[in-house]
Amino acid sequence: MRGARRAAPPVWPGTPTPLGARFRTGPDGVAGTNFALWAGGAEAVRLCLFDERGRESQVRLTELTHEIWHGFVPGVLPGRRYGYRVEGRWDPWTGARWNPAKLLLDPYARAVDGEFALPPEVYGHVRDWPEQAYADTVRDERDSAPFVPKGVVVHDDDDWSDDRRPKTPWADSVIYELHVKGFTKLHPGIPEELRGTYAGLTHPAAIEHLVKLGVTAVELLPVHQFAHEDHLLRRGLKNYWGYNSIGYFAPHAAYAASGTTGEQVGEFKRMVRALHAAGIEVILDVVYNHTAEAGELGPTLSLKGIDNRGYYRLQPDARRYADYTGCGNTLHVVQPQVLRLITDSLRYWVTEMGVDGFRFDLAAALARSMHDVDMLSPFLAVIAQDPVLRRVKLIAEPWDIGSGGYQVGAFPPLWTEWNDRYRDTVRDFWRHALPDVREMGYRLSGSSDLYAWGGRRPYASVNFVTAHDGFTLRDLVSYHGKHNEANGEDNRDGTDDNRSWNCGAEGETDDEGVRALRRRQLRNLLTTLLLSTGVPMLVAGDELGRTQGGNNNAYCQDGELSWLDWSLLDDPDWRPLFDLTCRLIALRHAHPVLRRRAFFSGRAHSADGLRDLAWFTARGAEMTERDWYAPAATLGMYLSGRDIPGRDERGAAVVDDSFLAVLHAGHEPTGFTLPGAPWATGYEVVVDTSGEDQLRAPGTVLDADTDITVPARTVLLLRVL
Repeated sequence: MRGARRAAPPVWPGTPTPLGARFRTGPDGVAGTNFALWAGGAEAVRLCLFDERGRESQVRLTELTHEIWHGFVPGVLPGRRYGYRVEGRWDPWTGARWNPAKLLLDPYARAVDGEFALPPEVYGHVRDWPEQAYADTVRDERDSAPFVPKGVVVHDDDDWSDDRRPKTPWADSVIYELHVKGFTKLHPGIPEELRGTYAGLTHPAAIEHLVKLGVTAVELLPVHQFAHEDHLLRRGLKNYWGYNSIGYFAPHAAYAASGTTGEQVGEFKRMVRALHAAGIEVILDVVYNHTAEAGELGPTLSLKGIDNRGYYRLQPDARRYADYTGCGNTLHVVQPQVLRLITDSLRYWVTEMGVDGFRFDLAAALARSMHDVDMLSPFLAVIAQDPVLRRVKLIAEPWDIGSGGYQVGAFPPLWTEWNDRYRDTVRDFWRHALPDVREMGYRLSGSSDLYAWGGRRPYASVNFVTAHDGFTLRDLVSYHGKHNEANGEDNRDGTDDNRSWNCGAEGETDDEGVRALRRRQLRNLLTTLLLSTGVPMLVAGDELGRTQGGNNNAYCQDGELSWLDWSLLDDPDWRPLFDLTCRLIALRHAHPVLRRRAFFSGRAHSADGLRDLAWFTARGAEMTERDWYAPAATLGMYLSGRDIPGRDERGAAVVDDSFLAVLHAGHEPTGFTLPGAPWATGYEVVVDTSGEDQLRAPGTVLDADTDITVPARTVLLLRVL
């Protein structure tokens, strides 16, 4: 028996576009909502409307245009909750999994009201069937409506005419990866009722930190409506990161302070406006490679019940799903309707929600044609020609878990990429695990070995040392191994390839020598990141010395383990790290030689023989081929400010200071001879990471052609005089 029903309202033909629920004025000036759902292969579609008491009324959509079922329902106003029941064959052996007992979320719903729980009623099959090997083939006839969230009709005619997008050039960008809830939940300057929400991120106290830090863009961990996995709910945990999307048009309702019956849309827009007003772009981390419906044993929440074969990649045995994501399913992006869903969603977030770009989780899965990753795939081709999407920032996570899925350096020129080669090399250098400095030279100078093709530029490389996935920066220098016991998986989850070094003690310690060394290593890592050519990405809290206690897979830790500890700003051990980060970002903004728009040539551009980039050994001599292959822990990098390609907005040549960076990862001090003529007559100390009581304070002048001592594990940045 299903819940209480109300009399069905009238339904008019309506239109097949746009997809989703759109409030508008219909025939004879009657207000109502047009509903349109693509459901290829379905035999019938029923629109289910819910009143404020949860009572359901059903409307059969009889109009069918190009596999889109549609109708206009007079009197349905914004705030009304709805879902669909879709009828068709139940034949899992051929991939057909229609089940009208299951209320389905509209893939185009722009707001979602309610939480996803996962009782047996929300599964299309009988979960507890005695023969588990065949459980997914037995249809469950119980009604899921009482247990699933509903879509919400939203109306917003906002034209964004009062908004000014920052439009920061790629080369000038500094990205700050943050979690909406985690960034704001413990912030003492944000009113308690706004913490953990979009409104909290809009608060001046939150924006003040971002502005003081100097970042140009926030990259928000997933804010599409997502669901929690069954295995987490059974352990009393939740999906904190949000990489389990189920609504590609809806801001995640749990992050809204103002309400969940459409109010979350306006709250998200106000957040974007406030960040734009502060000169900060908004980039969304988006998960179009899979959904929260998992594999054949997963719940039936939306696409699986609308047209399983049309939306998901299936194996030759169509009961099973092709899984290039490790999450149970993979969206079949080659299918036109799936490609339309994704691109409609992307355009919506740009044009109607105001965002400035996207970071694509497991982007290689989106670039697969029928099986292999294909850089001429339909998805990449559509993005390249789309007049809206080709103008925004596009960042690929250039891998998936399938065969041939690792594609770092392979995406076409429109794209930038998370560069994990940079991450691994910098980590290895500072734990003194590189056999030589060849790889470090490439990573510091923009990774030309990966990106100098097809018109790509140094900013194709998004440089990072840490990300949400893995150790925090502080944990990277505090733990040798992962400590994920709190996740309830016996510490089996999370990578074992951390490339970390605990500086002599595992975890927190009272040994002041170890603590001081760790702080120095943090300064080295941050300084290296912000001096490297490419686009730097920081993780929220790394500038504060945030720790997760050695947990390198905190995806299910929605608590103080993951939330930013703002008290660190008042801790004398950690406040200097924040101040240094601010100073390094300001230095980067002030000097175009640190944010080049073209790769270095390594050739002389003037009569005195100076090159735009030169490398030096500790002897003060230019690196030879033999030096690059010799064991070494010290590298000098000379950046010429006289030879910066391009011109400014008025057509004048871009000229800047020149710099010498000395990076020494050895565990003992080393001598270094400062290069003399024609490189410099002297040097001024800009940054010395050797300690809080620096041996050479900023402003100290050093003579060229002299020997200096570089302390163990230190970066020196010197301005050329």
